Amino acid sequence: MGKKSMSGRKMTFLLITIPIVALFFCFNTLPLIKGVIYSFTNFKGYGSFDWVGLRNYQDLFTDSRVGGSYLFTFKLAIVATIVTNVISLILALGLNSKIKFKSAFRGAYFIPNVLGALVVGYIFNYFFTYIFPAFGEMLGSKTLSSSMLSSTKLAWIAVVIVCAWQSIAMNTIIYISGLQTVPEDVYEAGAIDGATGWNKFRHLTFPLIIPFFSINMVLCVKNFLMVFDQIMALTKGGPAQSTESISYLIYNNGMSGGQFGFQSANAVIFFIVIVVISVLQMTITGKKEEQL
Repeated sequence: MGKKSMSGRKMTFLLITIPIVALFFCFNTLPLIKGVIYSFTNFKGYGSFDWVGLRNYQDLFTDSRVGGSYLFTFKLAIVATIVTNVISLILALGLNSKIKFKSAFRGAYFIPNVLGALVVGYIFNYFFTYIFPAFGEMLGSKTLSSSMLSSTKLAWIAVVIVCAWQSIAMNTIIYISGLQTVPEDVYEAGAIDGATGWNKFRHLTFPLIIPFFSINMVLCVKNFLMVFDQIMALTKGGPAQSTESISYLIYNNGMSGGQFGFQSANAVIFFIVIVVISVLQMTITGKKEEQL
């Protein structure tokens, strides 16, 4: 009976797992394989195509538009990651302290994460286009009286603001979870040694929440490198392609620009870059955790 029940359990697990694996293969692995295949062709997204070998990959390194999109995306990812994690950690420290209406504040701060990125982007588009310029005119500021989204120097800052505003919610929750794992005994022992304020955070709190910091850093960098919805809603890559992210360039030129094969090669390179960066981040933070 035991063997039969075990075999029955295994069969049940297989019946649960196989459909999920099949769906994952059809909607994730198969498109990835087809994308890699198309990256060696001059496919336009329709009609016939020819094999071009590594030409698409060679052209990637000489295309100034691709280079510009990589520079913008990395600049956005670095700045947005720093801003998001600094603000999230400060909020988490405040929301983890003994204050009134703590649960209500946590719920309020999490609302941005519930909203869709496109919805948030279009709402901020309205603010940047009409509300903020109106305030700028009231203050008599020429810089603020025009939309940030129309400036090649300021548009990327608007994108950073929207990306950070929405990402702070989840990061704050993760940091709060980390802070709640810190034992009170540690703080009591630190208080005896005279650890207060910044020294308390630097030597006691932060070392103990390093794993949560690592998770947030990896997720932030990965999500911001793949930014798409905010670009679509705010700038559509403008003005003058100054906010054209890699994901938006791949979508725009690949789907409607007749560069399906070329942008497939771009997507393959971008995928490798994200994997390498994520592995490096995990390796570096993992070593720091071991040292602590």
